[in-house]
Amino acid sequence: AVLAIWPETKNTIGPAIDDGFYYDFDFGAVKISDSDLSKIEQKMREIFKTWTTFERQEITVDAAKKMFVDNEYKLELINEFASDGQNLTTYTSGEFTDLCRGGHIENMKEIETGSWQLDRIAGAYWRGNEKNKMLTRIYGLAFDTKTELTDYLKMRLEAKKRDHKILGPALDLFTFSELVGAGLPMFLPKGAILLRELSEFVRAEKIKRGYSFVQIPHIAKSKLYLKSGHLGKYDAMMPLMTDADGDEFAIKAMNCPHHFEMFNATPHSYRDLPIRFAETTTVYRNEKSGELAGLLRVKSLTQDDTHHFVRHDQINEEITMILELMDTVYKVFDFSDFLVQISTRDQNDKTKYFGSDELWEKSEAILIEAAKNWGKEYIVAEGEAAFYGPKIDIMVKDVIGRSWQLTTVQLDFNQPENFDLYYIGEDGTKHHPAVLHVAILGSLERFLGVLIEHYAGNFPTWLAPVQIKILPVGEAHQEYCYKLGAEFKAQNIRLEVDSANESIGKKIRTAEQEKVPYMLVVGDKEIQSGDLAVRKRGQREIVNISKTEFISNILEEINTKQF
Repeated sequence: AVLAIWPETKNTIGPAIDDGFYYDFDFGAVKISDSDLSKIEQKMREIFKTWTTFERQEITVDAAKKMFVDNEYKLELINEFASDGQNLTTYTSGEFTDLCRGGHIENMKEIETGSWQLDRIAGAYWRGNEKNKMLTRIYGLAFDTKTELTDYLKMRLEAKKRDHKILGPALDLFTFSELVGAGLPMFLPKGAILLRELSEFVRAEKIKRGYSFVQIPHIAKSKLYLKSGHLGKYDAMMPLMTDADGDEFAIKAMNCPHHFEMFNATPHSYRDLPIRFAETTTVYRNEKSGELAGLLRVKSLTQDDTHHFVRHDQINEEITMILELMDTVYKVFDFSDFLVQISTRDQNDKTKYFGSDELWEKSEAILIEAAKNWGKEYIVAEGEAAFYGPKIDIMVKDVIGRSWQLTTVQLDFNQPENFDLYYIGEDGTKHHPAVLHVAILGSLERFLGVLIEHYAGNFPTWLAPVQIKILPVGEAHQEYCYKLGAEFKAQNIRLEVDSANESIGKKIRTAEQEKVPYMLVVGDKEIQSGDLAVRKRGQREIVNISKTEFISNILEEINTKQF
């Protein structure tokens, strides 16, 4: 349709994605916008009526080059595929032919009318590299049925109201600075409170389960990451730096190599295991600018990271404990709908991974068995494993039905051999432990972004940056409000006194916009009686209650993490 309307356009690549598809185009001097989508979609629907199926053809590299001789983007892809020894295939529908791996639907009549539509236009660098030309990306939505598309559009409208990129700055949680750099969020006082509360909550749960907290530096000699394989196999490492002595250093993109060296610092017996090193620390990843997305994809991310050093006979029991911990944590946030993804290696390109077939088959089988024992629905995603081992990725549904990947459990038999990690077994000889790489919340930045949207900014009282807003009716009531506030602060309750020269109605509206859980209105009556006039978030009525009872109630709500 695009080529029919703008014949000089060069089409590049266009994959299927979770909610539909996109295609990147070089329009040359032509500028298009969202206002052109209806024209493109109308043309698509005209063409669609003439299509029946997709015809596959295997072609030579030379034939492909002749077919796309005027399209430098296709030629680049053809040369890459040819150098990898891949067969080239094209698919044809009607008068349109494109390079594609396939496969496709067998019959166009299987596609329900109204189940797809064009969505939006965005910019995208060719191959995702900001050094390349900026192309025009056209997104479309596609579902099995019209009903599913309608439901998705409703959900997305609700998601727009919850967008953390809008709510976060509006609630004074975080900010970005062009001078600091894209993908590097800075957390304002209220946002820092949220991160602290999340970190301390998970830390307390881990301490209950016997984790030992450690601390490592944020850089290491590049030799450490060469040994671990990250400098050769992980493409998001930050640029290396060299000190005055000529030593080359890397900013850490992950913590496991440091933790391996810490494990090696002292001898271990089989009786000592499992050993659980835990740390909440920031790592740095050189994500491409086009892939950055608010708090969901950043260059600096804080992980609630753990590495479990276990005997092989302890693996199943340890994974069960980890999943129980995750379940406990997620229930607090009202996440109860999980999908388990077992991420395995790519069987067609085993060169990307450390280790033997035997170790990989063993570790993948263990994780699949763990998912079955847990009793949750699971899928297997080939090619999504880390280069040193398979993993369990937990997908969690939020309150409006969107899925988020949060917890990761990676099983690693390879790095213990690579770093010669060992303990002395019951037989008096050296044995390599297995390592479980685990993050419950994952990235705290990402988790906070998810929570902002999950709660629409209405955080439960225990987590809310400001738990109470005290609203004096007039200037004469302010002194009493500050004394009252001091009593709450003595109980470690977070609050603010609104001393602005505004009407009480305006103060209430401001507190509602700030999504504060409780408002206390203080006038002559409240000062004389000593009782509190309490308005709860989301409720219009004001309830009178004794100060003692209110403090008791809110402390119970905070301590039990009620919502």
